[in-house]
Amino acid sequence: MAINRTPVLKRCRQLGLDPVVLGYSSSKTSKREPKRRRKESEYAMQLREKQKVKFVYGVLEKQFHGYFNKAKSMPGITGENLMIILESRLDSVIFRLGFARTRKEARQIVTHGHITVNGRRVDIPSYRVKAGDKIAVADKSKELLVIKSALVSNARFQVPAWLEVDIEKLQGSVLALPTRDQIDLDIREQLIVELYSK
Repeated sequence: MAINRTPVLKRCRQLGLDPVVLGYSSSKTSKREPKRRRKESEYAMQLREKQKVKFVYGVLEKQFHGYFNKAKSMPGITGENLMIILESRLDSVIFRLGFARTRKEARQIVTHGHITVNGRRVDIPSYRVKAGDKIAVADKSKELLVIKSALVSNARFQVPAWLEVDIEKLQGSVLALPTRDQIDLDIREQLIVELYSK
């Protein structure tokens, strides 16, 4: 699998992203003056939005294009459908529930088989959750330091309204799929739709 080895904070700066959306602290402020950019073309803005979304969710081009095609075939607004599909990925839900400090860590926790969905072990980060799904940390993994430390550091973060979490039992449930209003990312998904529509 292709890996982007650019440091996360540097990539966030390039894309104009707040590192908090990936689970990293943004308390460290850069002392450097931002470079003056010449006016971006319409295509450059569209491409930047696509790169931003792919980077946040850790998705490569082929998979992202597949998500876009699925969003297009669904009823409703294509851009909003795309964001809902991405947000309902299992690794994203684990991050939102507070079982991981960062999105990358959430992906790793899922890949290593530490998560169950409706009582069955799922090790596919791109697995899409549905309304009513019960997500839990597997019994053998409940003492993992990485999960315990994530719960401590994420204690101050608020779990989105479409999810419910029980910290004591290390489990959560999907009350409903998110609406676009409930996804707190500064993304102009319409630009992505325009890019793919060319």
